[in-house]
Amino acid sequence: MADPLRVAVVGVGSFGRNHARVYRELQGESEHHHEPIELVGVVDGNAAHLESAARDFGVPTFSSVGELIAQTKPDAASVAVPTVAHLEVAQELMEKGVDVLIEKPLARNLPEADALIKLAKQTNRIAQVGHLERFNPAVMATVPLITKPMFFEVHRLSVFTPRSLDVDVVMDLMIHDLDIVLSMVNSAVRDVRAVGLPILTPKVDIANVRIEFDSGCVANFTASRVSTERVRKLRFFQPFQYVSLDFARRDVFTLTVKPAGDAPESVLDFSAGNDAMPNIVPTKPTVSSEEPLKAELRSFLECVRGRKQPVVTLEDGRKALALALEIQKQMDDHRRSSHLDEILKKYPAKVPGEP
Repeated sequence: MADPLRVAVVGVGSFGRNHARVYRELQGESEHHHEPIELVGVVDGNAAHLESAARDFGVPTFSSVGELIAQTKPDAASVAVPTVAHLEVAQELMEKGVDVLIEKPLARNLPEADALIKLAKQTNRIAQVGHLERFNPAVMATVPLITKPMFFEVHRLSVFTPRSLDVDVVMDLMIHDLDIVLSMVNSAVRDVRAVGLPILTPKVDIANVRIEFDSGCVANFTASRVSTERVRKLRFFQPFQYVSLDFARRDVFTLTVKPAGDAPESVLDFSAGNDAMPNIVPTKPTVSSEEPLKAELRSFLECVRGRKQPVVTLEDGRKALALALEIQKQMDDHRRSSHLDEILKKYPAKVPGEP
């Protein structure tokens, strides 16, 4: 049996706790396989977070990355601290020889993203970005269906929670879908139009975006954290096919027009008269039941052990970040051109519960 991969989690707040939980589950599963792992510690500056992690996961706790490295150096670590600290934490880990999975968004700006990319190359570290939806079983079942998508309609709506209020809804929620669509279209962005409004917080809570790609594809995105319902859906059209993907239900549905003849253009068979209809075939591709985070961390650890390029590279994370930042710029331009600044100053949004 191979030596266990030693893993750690830096930042065990709301989402970092999930990383610790899944690593512990993978550790239990690995006892019956040839590629064992061991969760050797969690790091957080918040004593309450550490106490909770120690109680729930039975794992050593540390107040700093330096303390973790000095006492029990891991082979790999998840970086789940606030975005503002991604560069500092990931740099310390990579320079000490630790491979990293950095939660999304990769960084708070492009210079920091570029610094992380450069660091990973200089230190020869495996570095992955935590764009979780790439590992959603519904997305993984959809990828083989892609031919030439030309129109996307994407909705990600959530009820308000006092989480991730350090970023707006684009960096909090929409960036998942930006990464997915960028990977599916595989084309440069030609044009971006965006509008966004703060509703319950000082930052944009609802945004609508239209993106045109060089391929001719058009994608519409809506993201909200002030909805009365939870919706996480992506739909796209490509020649002779409609594909609907539900992230939450992990479900895929397609409608495919089956050509009546041998030639691709022979969609309609007019031999029976003008009333003939195309042969539309509905299908539901088989979708795995694995939790996306478990699939993501399992893939990351396989890359660490095999020294392979991750599914979601730092360059992928940079592309999604660059597009999100352009969307923010377009929202700012729209706000100014619509003279919304005067209204927003008159009625400043406040986080619920604040004085």
